[in-house]
Amino acid sequence: MGIRQTLTSAWSRCSADRSTCFFRKPWQVTILQRLLVPLVHCGAVLLAVLVYSLGSTLYDFLTRLFISQYRYPYLAPLALAQVLLTLLCTVALRALGCVTLQPYSLQLGERLLVPSICSSLQAVLGLWAEANAPSDLFVFMLQLLPLASAGWSHVLGLTKPPSPRITALVTAVTLSALISTGMHGSFTWKPLVYLYAPLSLLLHSLCLSWLAKVGELQRRHAGGQTSPLDLYYTLSVNSSLLLGFLCLLLPNAGQAFSRGSWHSLIFLGYLLGMTVLGALQHLFLALATLYSSPLAAALLHAAKDLALLFYSLLLF
Repeated sequence: MGIRQTLTSAWSRCSADRSTCFFRKPWQVTILQRLLVPLVHCGAVLLAVLVYSLGSTLYDFLTRLFISQYRYPYLAPLALAQVLLTLLCTVALRALGCVTLQPYSLQLGERLLVPSICSSLQAVLGLWAEANAPSDLFVFMLQLLPLASAGWSHVLGLTKPPSPRITALVTAVTLSALISTGMHGSFTWKPLVYLYAPLSLLLHSLCLSWLAKVGELQRRHAGGQTSPLDLYYTLSVNSSLLLGFLCLLLPNAGQAFSRGSWHSLIFLGYLLGMTVLGALQHLFLALATLYSSPLAAALLHAAKDLALLFYSLLLF
């Protein structure tokens, strides 16, 4: 009771004399907001980059170890498993009432056909790079992803493309990273690497920019009724159909079930970890694209390799 009476009397004195109360002065509240809001935003961005980078590093490690140790080169079924896990979790959350999803729309699916094709092919190429291309060429191309995404944003006519200052800054950072990789990187001479690495860059950057374009069109015409999660759900449905069709076309895709060590708990653990981390990686990139911009998603995806390169430059 003593603490309550003290707080009540303090509040009464503050209300009686507003000129002496700290939180009643508007200019002080404004200064506090101007100081805290940028710090909170910067901390949230750094935390997101850190979590994504750690998850991406663990995903690369598990993928490389899983495919090489168990000799499991069935890339299209692995990419399909990641998409199916996303769909399964999304439908389960909708059934539990945790999220609200619109039914699959054929019109929206047609608009997302191009990013679905790009996303499906790029997922398979990314797995191929982890398994068959121990080279810095894919890292070299990955550093071009922010610049390529900025270019596609201007080509597709996004409402808010990157400003000239941001484009110039991204260009300078990209060129510095490219020079560092070219000087210290070890490149392989496999012909397929030189074909798949630029193709993966093209597909990834086009997927991010086209997805952002469709998000802008939906907000403009649908009045904001289509959420980013609805867009990603539709994208996942399209990708599952495309990857399933790709599995039917590949001659060795049917061996994914017969060649797996399903009796081994380590095999199942690696497979589950790789599938979950891959699905989360695709989800985070899509949400970053829809909520922010393709450039932000590209910088998030390339932040780990850019940070490592500049850290090596400081040590050098």
